Amino acid sequence: MLIESLLASSFIFKYMGVLVQTDNMSNLQGFLRRESFIPFSPPQITDEEVEAVVQTLRSPWLTTGPQTKHLEEEFCQAYGAPAALALNSCTAGMHVALITHGIGAGDEVIVPTHTFCATANVVEHVGARPVLVDIQDDTLNIDPDAIRAAITPKTKAILPVHYAGHPVDLDEVFAIAEEHNLTVIEDAAHPVSATYREKFIGSRDNLAAFSFYATKNMTTGEGGILTGSRELIDRARVISLHGMDKDAYKRYEKGGSWRYDVILPGFKYNMPDILASVGRVQLRRLNEMQAKRIKLVGIYNERLAGIPGLRLPVQRPDVTSSWHLYVLRVDPEVIGMDRDAFANALVERNVGVSVHYTPVHMHSYYQNKYGYTPESFPVAYRNFQQILSLPLSPAHSEEQIIYVTEAIKDVLASKNH
Repeated sequence: MLIESLLASSFIFKYMGVLVQTDNMSNLQGFLRRESFIPFSPPQITDEEVEAVVQTLRSPWLTTGPQTKHLEEEFCQAYGAPAALALNSCTAGMHVALITHGIGAGDEVIVPTHTFCATANVVEHVGARPVLVDIQDDTLNIDPDAIRAAITPKTKAILPVHYAGHPVDLDEVFAIAEEHNLTVIEDAAHPVSATYREKFIGSRDNLAAFSFYATKNMTTGEGGILTGSRELIDRARVISLHGMDKDAYKRYEKGGSWRYDVILPGFKYNMPDILASVGRVQLRRLNEMQAKRIKLVGIYNERLAGIPGLRLPVQRPDVTSSWHLYVLRVDPEVIGMDRDAFANALVERNVGVSVHYTPVHMHSYYQNKYGYTPESFPVAYRNFQQILSLPLSPAHSEEQIIYVTEAIKDVLASKNH
């Protein structure tokens, strides 16, 4: 940890329990650059997850079976979801949710442009139009005023994204939906364990799709879960597995029957037990991992506060964020370099960073099909030019996060010299 020097010409810092002293900034820069690479978001996998997979591999079930069923039940118990369906991705969850609600050709679904492309892609998959809208400047979540302005007689649903783990203003979104008789499907890829007005995201009756991708707060490697009312989840379950009225576990368990019926042309979106066994352990460990994540966020907030040209992420008072991402915003006019140059300078100092995300309206497919330009959504475009996601995972040590903050300060000091 960098300590205020006792002498103006001497820098003293402690790293990994060792005090290091250097007489000039160039030596400090050399130290920073010699550190081994800090990955952006490594998963935290323990022997417990490994053993759970081994036990599943030795069991009669590898594909969707008892482990998957238990994961669904335990997720509901942990977060108050009425019912849950484990799937092979959050993308599958959103796709299934749209089909469950009968959304298709000629319909419109309102989607924030500031999201991963999958949120809009699934709307395209069902033949509907994703109507992109702008975001709020503080949380980078969908702007309720922009939702209102985008509603037409063709609008059937709103697909809000809880960006970086900070919940959307759901009261506003649901009020708009009720007023216009619209469906709300939540892209909950980021907010597992997050709360809005003291209620967990995913605890309502509407459908919400969570992600268990490798970088997420809990992981199954690839995978996700869809939550919602029992009626909606039962319909979604049929869609998610070929449209069959019985899954393999029901057909092949004791007392089951090989007979089944295909009642609609469904998909192959089920989660196998191998992945679910990892997810069950991750779910049990999630509170512990979240506590570590929040501690690391506190280090970032404390050590980066007040630095000119850096804007730290916010958490509104009526929510608890899952802090899936720590998104820094850099003002190029103040720091003297653009976001890309700043990111490259951190990579040179062995700090893994990322950008979440290139807005949907800036991708060539959506520009070519709908005529968007980068300036079509000014709040999203302005923030895209400034956002940078810093390393954040419970697998990171406090020393590594301190290192990242010192690398940031070093980049800014180097530019000013």
